[in-house]
Amino acid sequence: MATNEKHILNRLYFVAGCMFLFAVAVAVQLLNIQFVEGDKYKQLSEERTLKNFTIPANRGNLYDANGNLLATSIPNYDIRFDAVTVSDKNFEENIAPLSKELYKMFGKSAAYWSLKLRTARVNKQRYFLIARNLGYSDYMKVKSFPLFNLGTYKGGMIVEQRTVREHPLGEMAARTVGYERKDKDGYYTRVGLEGAFGPFLEGTDGHRLKQKIAKGQWKPISDNNEVEPKDGYDVISTIDVNIQDIAHHALLAQLEKYEADHGTVVVMETKTGEIKAISNLGRTSAGTYFEKLNYAVGETHEPGSTFKLMALVVALEDKVIDTSTIVDTENGVMSVRGYKVRDSHRGGYGKISAAKAFEVSSNVGVVKLIYENYKDNPQKFIDGLNRMHLNEKLGISIKGEGEPYIPKPGDKKWSGLSLPWMAYGYGSIQITPLQTLAFYNAIANNGVLVKPRFIKEIREWDKVIEKNELTILDPSICSQETVNKVKAMMENVVVRGTAKSLYSPNFSMAGKTGTAQTEYWMDGWNSNPRYISSFVGYFPADNPKYTSIVVIHKPNSKIGIYGADVSGPVFKRIAQKIYTDTPIEDELESLNIENDKISVDFEKYYAAAQSTNKLMPNVVGMPAMDALSLLENLGLSVRINGEGKVKNQSIPAGQKIKNNQQVALSLS
Repeated sequence: MATNEKHILNRLYFVAGCMFLFAVAVAVQLLNIQFVEGDKYKQLSEERTLKNFTIPANRGNLYDANGNLLATSIPNYDIRFDAVTVSDKNFEENIAPLSKELYKMFGKSAAYWSLKLRTARVNKQRYFLIARNLGYSDYMKVKSFPLFNLGTYKGGMIVEQRTVREHPLGEMAARTVGYERKDKDGYYTRVGLEGAFGPFLEGTDGHRLKQKIAKGQWKPISDNNEVEPKDGYDVISTIDVNIQDIAHHALLAQLEKYEADHGTVVVMETKTGEIKAISNLGRTSAGTYFEKLNYAVGETHEPGSTFKLMALVVALEDKVIDTSTIVDTENGVMSVRGYKVRDSHRGGYGKISAAKAFEVSSNVGVVKLIYENYKDNPQKFIDGLNRMHLNEKLGISIKGEGEPYIPKPGDKKWSGLSLPWMAYGYGSIQITPLQTLAFYNAIANNGVLVKPRFIKEIREWDKVIEKNELTILDPSICSQETVNKVKAMMENVVVRGTAKSLYSPNFSMAGKTGTAQTEYWMDGWNSNPRYISSFVGYFPADNPKYTSIVVIHKPNSKIGIYGADVSGPVFKRIAQKIYTDTPIEDELESLNIENDKISVDFEKYYAAAQSTNKLMPNVVGMPAMDALSLLENLGLSVRINGEGKVKNQSIPAGQKIKNNQQVALSLS
């Protein structure tokens, strides 16, 4: 008996000892949590119930050269209601007037809103949706409604803000305006001006503390942000929306007419290098066009005949030829190492000058001039091209500039055919439209090579943060003597050469056509030949103000392929519109010249003009800008809906119209 009692007592001691040790362990752990790891667990608890949310800063605005918006950030607001936090007194006093205001703004009925809000309160909903995607003015109006005007806790109003990027021009210049996006891995995709100047545009994000109120739902702790976001700087671009509109629609019309794969047009101010317009349009599977890629900046290809200018400038600078040098084009066919070089004009041009060979774009003529003078030392020709920086990038601000390639002896791609093929823009030469444009612009600018510019300055309100000054890449790519000679040649291309169909007695242009074969190494090319049609030049010819390039890829060969026919009209349209919109200014000694007969005649004319019955013209199919200009000059008030060309007009063609009469145009 005594032995059993002793065993029981020992067991009790053991159990008591274990309980004591357990209690000591718990006490130690509590002390550790309180004094050692207390901050850690407190922080963990707060992180699960409180969280700092990032408030994205508004990106700065992107403007054109004249202050028109190209891209802007607009805040959107979602409004929700916490039906639990509001006191019974505040809820009952304000539910009726609040429902009435919600009915006025969002429709339905006051009874509908009263029922919804009461149901949310009964169900203890803390995240009841009131409205989505409100603009700032509507958000401020909702914020002033009864109950909501009491604030976050007393009024239960929950506001979620986000920023959306708007592009007033729509698809026009979309690739130039571009974007900046961050993927799930934190890597940025940067395109166009938005991407190139992201660090200036993006600003500094703010922070707002929110409390978790339900699964996946968070409510702001207070009405104020812990850290206010700082908006980004504004960027003023060189783009002129008027010239951009002209260039975009002129290119679109030609792409549609010739059923081309894609195309690009760039307009640059000659002296400054400022890009005034750039459009890149690619064909979709549905046959429509939109800005897919920045072909002007990033796409390299064999330029074809537009490269003849570069080749002849080298030969003129090396004094191996002159513009008067005679070359025999024979019957328009030349054999080099068993391969044929052919002129597009059957039968050839016979014996002509080097200038004439350029004007009529004789492949045989230009190849003979280059091959015969450099075949023993082709590196000298390559050095001449490199001397003019044709093997170098321009270093523009927009990302993705294509890498130019000028082959040279010793390269894997170099062969006995490289030199003659290079003379007229083949032989594996790779160059972007913008790089070609920069060279032609240098000739128009009397040899001064300037870097193309897309940005004028960075601003914070009215304060200039950074100014993008003119950058001269080379003050003289060739002699003034050579510049003068090739300028005359390019002017004659339009007056009497391959681009004579573009000639206008009203305004002067100079340039060079190009029709390059492409994908000629692919199977089936002979049955379905593909070409790149281009035109590059400047205007006015005697005092260049603008330089432009138009490149159209793979037009339907059954409709047309030549640069003068496919790309040239885009160039002419741009030049014509700019000439029309830019009045010629002459200085007069005096404007106070009176002539009684002229005054009387003018009064009669004016009276007759005012009494004439005007008829509504047919503007269907015209670009919006052209239709607007025409109708406003007739004294009409024009209202436009949509983008693109005129689809319908509210006043039928031929109907009499009055001054200040309103006409509505629907675009598509």
